Formats: sequence, structure tokens, C-alpha cells
Amino acid sequence: MSLLGTTLGALWAMLPAYVPNNAAVLFGGGEPIDGGREWGGRRLLGDGKTWRGTAAGITAGALLAGALNLVRGRAGEALGTPATGADALPSFPPLAAVTLPAGAMLGDILASFLKRRAGRDRGASFPVLDQLDFVAVALGLTVLAVPDWFEETFTPARLLVVAVLTPALHLATNGAAYLLGLKEEPW
Repeated sequence: MSLLGTTLGALWAMLPAYVPNNAAVLFGGGEPIDGGREWGGRRLLGDGKTWRGTAAGITAGALLAGALNLVRGRAGEALGTPATGADALPSFPPLAAVTLPAGAMLGDILASFLKRRAGRDRGASFPVLDQLDFVAVALGLTVLAVPDWFEETFTPARLLVVAVLTPALHLATNGAAYLLGLKEEPW
């Protein structure tokens, strides 16, 4: 495997998990998942985790996985990756197309729960958790649902790329959303 092929394959495979939180910011709002309930004097999740945002995030990720399947061959040619083999861009079976974005959203929800328990307010920075919560749960849910596809797609080298690049990508996209006025904080 080449470094470029590994990197492109890792990013391609993670796109359905990278997009949901951005879609939730754009299309969210409405009724909070926790319904305003508290535990120990603090909200369970907060107003930022809504049913509409969660549904929008999962839908956007699943639709993106389907779109990536449609353009995979042409994208691979344009990027110079082989059609088959370890450096090929992966395709997404239906279950992976759903578990990657659903896991990403669940990871973000669980991180909000942990933040509230740690006494942090909505939007407060929580380094490492903020950058990798959605990745850990997206990958964990996907390995449980489609283990053969996961093992073939997320090689140790691709997992390393995901672990290294995700924090930087996360900070960059959140910073852009902040500059565009879509988020109240840049992390």
C-alpha cells in the first residue's frame, strides 16, 4: 500500500462518518433528545442534540455513502487509485452506509452526556473527546455490524491515518463553521 493510497482510502471510508455532525449543525434544531430532562442538576445532553439534527446527520451520511458508491470508479480513476486491491477506494454495503453515520451521531450524543456529567456546558471544549468520540463509536458500531467489510476496509494503516488526520480535520471544519456563523465556538 502506498501512503497516498492508504490516506485516500481512509478518508473515503470515513466520509459517511465525517459528514453527519456537519449536517446536524446545518439542519438541526427542534425538540432536544433529552426533552429538557436533568440528572444531578444538569441537563442529560442539552439543547444542541436534537431529533431533527440526529436524523439529518444519519440521512446525510447514508446518502453520501450511496453517492460514493455511484462515483467510486470514476473517482478512483481521477485520484489514480486502482480499481481493486488494498489501495482501491472502498464501496459501502447498505449496513455500513447506515452504521458509520449512526455511530458518528451516537458518539457525539455520548460525548455530550459525558461532558454534562463532567460539569462542562454546551459548547465547552473537551480535547480528544471532541475530536474522536464520533470516530470511535462509528467504527465500533460498524465492526459489530459488518465485521468482514470492516476488516477489509479499515486496515491498521488506514486506522492510523484516521486517528492522526481526524483531529486536524475536525478542528478545521469546526473553525470554518465558526467563521461562517454556523457554530458559536471554533472547536
